[in-house]
Amino acid sequence: MKRLFLSLTVTLAMLFVLTSCAKQPTQEMNDSKAAIDAVIADGGEKYANEEVKALNDQLTAATDEVKVQDGKFFKNYDKAKEMLAKVKADADALKAEIPARKEKAKNDATAALDAAKTAVTDAKALLAKAPKGKGTKADIEAMKADVAGLEASLTEAEGLIASEDYMAATDKANAAKDKAAQVAEQINQAMAKKK
Repeated sequence: MKRLFLSLTVTLAMLFVLTSCAKQPTQEMNDSKAAIDAVIADGGEKYANEEVKALNDQLTAATDEVKVQDGKFFKNYDKAKEMLAKVKADADALKAEIPARKEKAKNDATAALDAAKTAVTDAKALLAKAPKGKGTKADIEAMKADVAGLEASLTEAEGLIASEDYMAATDKANAAKDKAAQVAEQINQAMAKKK
């Protein structure tokens, strides 16, 4: 009886040791979350939105795996630790890419602004040559207002570049360029009619 009691005690002690050895990977979860937060702080949501979303999804999956293991009698967090290590590594790699993506967005915005400035200048020059006559005065005034609005848009785009909102600056510059092309086309049609 004494031996049975001793072996039962030893078995229970071993079982307790085995189940308590598997510790929740709290530090790994915190490190992965911090790595994702660092990507976001560097502008990841602007320049790598899809990748940040994927990282958050991977972190959620790893957290879910931890919860699954929490519910088990014999816990094994190895898979969750691997998942968390991958999230952290991917986040660190993405963080290293952000400056290059930011520089590319800046260059794209600057190029779009330059193209828009050229288009607005061309439209303004064409407007000076627009045929003046009966029935065209109101059209010319409307086009002058459009060109003035485009110049204001270019100033806004420059401000967006200065505040490092390159995506919005690119959109605004491209919209101004397209509108300038429309104004130029209207003037060209009016000049062709006049001939």
